[in-house]
Amino acid sequence: MGNLKRQMPDVAALTSLMKFKVPSLDRRATRLAGAADIWDLRAIAKRRTPKAAFDYVDGAAGREITAQRARQVFDSVELLPRILHGTAHSDLSTTIAGAHSALPFGIAPTGFTRFMHSEGEIGGSKAAHKAGIPFTLSTMGTRSIEEVAQAAPGGVNWFQLYLWKDREKSRALVERAARAGFDTLLVTVDTPVAGQRHRDTRNGMKIPPELTLKTIVDASYRPEWWFNFLTTDSLKFASLSESSADLPSIINSMFDPSLDFDDLKWIRELWKGKLFVKGVLTAEDAAKAQAAGADGLVVSNHGGRQLDRAPIAFEALSDVRAEVGQDMEIILDSGIMSGVDIVASLCAGADFVLIGRAYLYGLMAGGEQGVTRAIELLAKEVEVAMQLMGAASIKDLDEHLIRRHW
Repeated sequence: MGNLKRQMPDVAALTSLMKFKVPSLDRRATRLAGAADIWDLRAIAKRRTPKAAFDYVDGAAGREITAQRARQVFDSVELLPRILHGTAHSDLSTTIAGAHSALPFGIAPTGFTRFMHSEGEIGGSKAAHKAGIPFTLSTMGTRSIEEVAQAAPGGVNWFQLYLWKDREKSRALVERAARAGFDTLLVTVDTPVAGQRHRDTRNGMKIPPELTLKTIVDASYRPEWWFNFLTTDSLKFASLSESSADLPSIINSMFDPSLDFDDLKWIRELWKGKLFVKGVLTAEDAAKAQAAGADGLVVSNHGGRQLDRAPIAFEALSDVRAEVGQDMEIILDSGIMSGVDIVASLCAGADFVLIGRAYLYGLMAGGEQGVTRAIELLAKEVEVAMQLMGAASIKDLDEHLIRRHW
């Protein structure tokens, strides 16, 4: 300290540093702006959402080993930088399912969505439309096909279909989706029965939710969620019956473990747009789906929410790609929590990525604004990673830019 030469503070210089922002009255916008990544949005979501709703998103099947391993696998992938590569700008746009997407990721189908936040699928579809990316509506969505189409006219909307016991109900849904302008069908095939999601069992997940003393006390700490729940229309699976039941009972009454690839071929004959088979994790199943007429595949373990100890989607990707070749489009789903996860997936052979939990954390944190923030955060992370890796476009991302450690 003795070596420092002291002087009186420069008042002019000090004044120039004192720039205080006027407090914003939009508390939601301020809260979301402070989030640096998806994990920050998750923390906000946990504070603002009742436990049953948050755990439905955050949880997985069994001991949640698959979900945990997926995170470990993504974290173990190295992205290789390229120095002095002259990449002043990276183009994040791509094409998928015959359409342009401003970003290499879209929003995955999710059920129970308005239980997470009252804006539900409407908030998600609007945010996706503004960002220029696809939005996927689930069969078990809480807004109807027609409501989503009306909320985001001109948006790229996909529909996710479960193979049902009742073919006529499947036919009716597929025809409604086509009439509403949904151009891509994702047929989910990894849910012959409901996975054992222990968090949901412990929380008594039902639709509509049961208002026990425990749930009321829990929700009382989240007044905005509670107010929205009480002052909006009743929560239901908009495309299904309005009967009250627990989630596994609904799934097990709808779906049939005996369904096979002949049923998939029937859907292929029925649907005239692009058809992707969602839930593929092995080369054998990839070949069968391709033979049944699929235009593309979604390599997915349902976010670890079906079969615990199932293969990790990222690890399964290379075998599936090797089986179907380069001409078939592959989307990766399950476990994406950052832009670098997206970049790693594209390098490993995926053409596109879907975000599920990451989207819902944003929705729970702030409705449509929160989804927009989640998309912004992921897009920026993708852009920065691509620039540091010397990738000027999505096509530049390949296996040579990653190093695996498992």
